Amino acid sequence: MEKLILHEYAPSGNCYKIRLTAAHLGLTLERRGYDILSGATRTAEFLASVNANGRIPVLQIGERFLPESGAACFHLAEGSTLIPTDPFERADMLHWMFWEQYNHEPNIATLRFWIAFVGEENLSAAQKAQIDTKRAAGEAALDLLDKHLEDRTFFVGEALSLADIALYAYTHVADEGGFDLARWPNVRSWLDRVAAQPGHIPIDA
Repeated sequence: MEKLILHEYAPSGNCYKIRLTAAHLGLTLERRGYDILSGATRTAEFLASVNANGRIPVLQIGERFLPESGAACFHLAEGSTLIPTDPFERADMLHWMFWEQYNHEPNIATLRFWIAFVGEENLSAAQKAQIDTKRAAGEAALDLLDKHLEDRTFFVGEALSLADIALYAYTHVADEGGFDLARWPNVRSWLDRVAAQPGHIPIDA
């Protein structure tokens, strides 16, 4: 197998998704960290050699570079039990991965970053004006997750999949963005089940 290098900001849930996927698969990643708060992914060198979009994570596979966490996780998990073999369940897994990036991450992850890493006092007026809207959208996302998990062990089928990994990454640290997960008992039970799976690693590992 080609050497795998993860270009990352370690506290990022998107970066954690890739590390968690690799851990479940027993794959070794070399990790290269960047301080996004200081603009390390906006340098001319990074833009030219790692990702012209100036963002991480990026999974380097040999000499090739694959941005976007979902794509990287899918590449690593191809052919494994983390991707369902049933065509509908596989598509449903992708549905949840796409939904996470469009409905969940922009609200729950953004508030976590603003509050826990930037500091609310350092936000711009435009960012402060978005807090209530993002909180309401994040709560709606957690409501939907909790409803879906009423009678399910995992998000798709009967086993852990990339859908669970993608959703776990930012949900389990949602409290850092001011979301009280006690409001969503089914989500909390699911978080415990995911964390109990063989191969699981915490975000700070």
